[in-house]
Amino acid sequence: MAEIKRPDGRKKDELRDFSGEVGIIPNADGSARFQSGDTIAIAAVYGPKTMHPQHKQDPERGTLRCTYSMNSFSVDDRIRPAPSRRSKEISQIVEWALEPTLMIEDFPNTVVDVHINIIQADAGTRCAAINAAVMALAHAGIPMKDMVSSIAAGKLDKTVVVDLDKAEEDFEEGEGPTDIPISITSSGEITHLQLDGNISKDQLKEAIEMSKKACKQIYEEQKRALKDFVKQGE
Repeated sequence: MAEIKRPDGRKKDELRDFSGEVGIIPNADGSARFQSGDTIAIAAVYGPKTMHPQHKQDPERGTLRCTYSMNSFSVDDRIRPAPSRRSKEISQIVEWALEPTLMIEDFPNTVVDVHINIIQADAGTRCAAINAAVMALAHAGIPMKDMVSSIAAGKLDKTVVVDLDKAEEDFEEGEGPTDIPISITSSGEITHLQLDGNISKDQLKEAIEMSKKACKQIYEEQKRALKDFVKQGE
């Protein structure tokens, strides 16, 4: 069966150009930018700080609180600046993806706030948000058991691909689009996986394997950005 041609000419396992940078917001405890193609996410970390109101404090562990939002100018069609149901859902997903790796139990009665803004969007925004948030948390010095990297695999008709752009997310030919955002630690553990669409068991396995290889590439960029920041301060 002939492999479907991707709109931008990439191979099925080829990522868009991506890059990371940390220390971009001086007044934050940690901050980072992650760009994948035309999607840009910026994350800022504040904390650990005392949780308020007091009744929300947990004497056993700290709390990770993520806030994801898309700037009104991030897409061609202006979006409402108020929090949407989607932004609340993705905020929760980011927390679920990151919590398994954070040593948040070291900070009882506190909260670590992670604010993520998508300033430009061309698909893969939740994955870019997770990638930026991880770098910002590491930059802030929050103890972590491992790093997390995130990518979206998918299916164009019958072909499994990785790192979908907007044109591919909207693909309607054949069996239609399938979107599989996934987050994976550098040691290979999956912390988050979603599936929107239809896919066979074998193709899902293929998508996961492709995502693991892609996340290794992203991890190397995250690590490079953090090391470069440290070198700049020496």
